[in-house]
Formats: sequence, C-alpha cells, structure tokens
Amino acid sequence: MSKRNKLQKFAEMLTFPNVYENFHAKKPSLTHLGEEEVNRKGQWNKLHFRTEKPITLELACGRGEYTLELARRYPNRHFIGVDIKGARLWKGARTALDEDLHHVAFLRTRIEYLHHFFAPAEIDEIWITFPDPFPRKSKANRRLSSDFFLDIYRKILRPKGLIHLKTDDPGLYEFSLETWQNASDIHMLYADSDIYKKDLPFPELNIQTYYEKMHLAEGRKIKYLRAQWIPQTSKQKT
Repeated sequence: MSKRNKLQKFAEMLTFPNVYENFHAKKPSLTHLGEEEVNRKGQWNKLHFRTEKPITLELACGRGEYTLELARRYPNRHFIGVDIKGARLWKGARTALDEDLHHVAFLRTRIEYLHHFFAPAEIDEIWITFPDPFPRKSKANRRLSSDFFLDIYRKILRPKGLIHLKTDDPGLYEFSLETWQNASDIHMLYADSDIYKKDLPFPELNIQTYYEKMHLAEGRKIKYLRAQWIPQTSKQKT
C-alpha cells in the first residue's frame, strides 16, 4: 500500500463515527471524529452504542473480519475491534458503516492500554484471533495470551467473562494452554488442537478470515481455546 493511500485512509477515518483512536502512547486518551479528546471508559454502552448490551472485544482484529461476522450473527450484542494498524482498521470500519452495523465500533490503540479505555467488568467477552505468535522466548510476554496480558484482561472483564483464542501456531497454542491452566482464576472450558477434524462445537468457529483460509490452504491445523475468568471471590461464593 502506498504512503499516499495510507494517509488518505487515516484522514478518512477521522470522519468515521465508529472509530476511536489513541495517538500518544504516553497519553492514554481517545480522539473521536478528529475532534477533542473523549472519555468512554465505563460508558461505551451509554455514550457510543446508546443501548445496554454485552460488549465483545476482538484483539489484533486487523481488517475486522471476525468482528464484523460476529456482529452480523449476534445483533443483540455490541462489538469492538481493536488494533494498532490504522490502515487495517479502515476496512472494517468502512464495511460496518456501509452495512449499517451500528453495534460495531473500532478502537485504534495498543492492547496493553485497554484498561485505560474500559472500566472493570465492562467487557463480557474477548476474542484473540490469529495473533502474532512471537515464537522467540525473549518475547513471550508480548503474546496476547501471556500472563502479562491476562492481567490486563482481568481489569476489564466481568466475572465469569470468556476469553477465546484461535490460532494456527502450535507453539502459541501449547504456550497459551499451559499458561491458562496454570492461572488459578482461569477456568478452561474447551481446548482443541484441530477444530475441523470433527463437527464444530461452537457455531462462531466457522468464521474464516482471509488469513485462516490461507493457513488452511497450506495444510495448517486451526486450534482453539475457550476459557472463563473466575475471580477468587466468585469461586468462594459458588
């Protein structure tokens, strides 16, 4: 993509009502419609969506393919795709506007800053779809399923909220499974190292992004983890 094309998309996104952006890493604030800073923390349903429904995040959403298809299937929920790459987000945001998917928004920011933009228990569900596996051990904390990111998810998920991981990478799958199993407040609900070997247990797993289709064409197996965050206080009550 040419630099000029990227700049055009960045400029157009400033006019999109379904896009929020964080431009400064050291200043955790959001810009909306290219105007002054706005605060949506704890108020996404009230101030953006204007209705009270469960919110699902897709992290490292790229073009937002999973976010968009989930939204088409589940109109009774709200969806927010999160990515740092603005040129990628443009595609998802443009599609959502063209299809009048008013229950979809996009947030351009680094994932480690999520707790600045969402309040405790504001998020019902998190999807991590085909993230960078960061295979080098020295970069394990950058994996979106690592303990580092689990701590961030705990700050925004509701108790008993769900975390999903879909990946084609065996190393990331095994790392994530071990990490989540070792976390005392993460309850594993389902783990499958080859989801298409049998009937799919959950209908939303048949959503295939551009990259998933490419991985399948290469003969790679698609893996899936489903877990639930159950804080210690919730465990004691049950």
